[in-house]
Amino acid sequence: MQDHFGEALSEARGDACSHADVYTGLQGVIAVLAALQHRNNTGEGQYVDVSMAATMLSVNERAGALLSGIDTDGEPIALSANESHIFEMSDGTRLTIAGSPIYSPMFTRYCAMMRRSDLLRDPRYATANLRRKNLPSLLAEVRAWLGTFDDLEQLQAQVSEGGLAIGQIRSVNEFAASDWVKEWNAVVEIDDRAGGTVRMPGNPWIFSRSELPAPGVPAFQGEHNEEILTERNLTADEIVDLKKRKVLLSRRGPFGAFD
Repeated sequence: MQDHFGEALSEARGDACSHADVYTGLQGVIAVLAALQHRNNTGEGQYVDVSMAATMLSVNERAGALLSGIDTDGEPIALSANESHIFEMSDGTRLTIAGSPIYSPMFTRYCAMMRRSDLLRDPRYATANLRRKNLPSLLAEVRAWLGTFDDLEQLQAQVSEGGLAIGQIRSVNEFAASDWVKEWNAVVEIDDRAGGTVRMPGNPWIFSRSELPAPGVPAFQGEHNEEILTERNLTADEIVDLKKRKVLLSRRGPFGAFD
């Protein structure tokens, strides 16, 4: 994390998102689908073992470069979050621009976007290492330019001329209210099993021929513990013992106390 976020961290800490859990689950589904396809082709079934540690290596776009030991001479090894920056327009709209001006091809596009060819000849920005060293002054140039816009569409048109893209920074609730989310049906209302509804993420895919069913009613945490463990041949007494020792926890509602 310290290498990833650099000085943005005042202390070592983890990420707020459960990357390892989510990605390993997705890789597990992919592996099962591959094994089922193998069975369809050969008639042979097999076990699948998915490693959380190996998953985190496989989805880390920096891992390959770091493991290779290649000297990039200051060039970013991946165009992702820690090399991107958040800017603000004169009306307070916050946005990010794809890619970092530290990366040489992106620096050229930033200069084209701002119509500032003079920056290409500025000795402070001649190399990736120099741009990294003088990044505050380079970002000040970008912020000053952005401050001349009060229309997001006009800004986006000029950014696109330079071969770049922008994204508006919004909260989850602001994004959920957008026209795109409504068109995609990316947020859905589902039964909360308490006489109302609750908003949840919808399906991330749309198929050209198949119509996807609406999301099912969600289970409460631990609701099916007994059913699943009974299928695994645990006795009723063993399940009661697990509950008493707080090994098994369940809720009677989405925010209810643990039983």
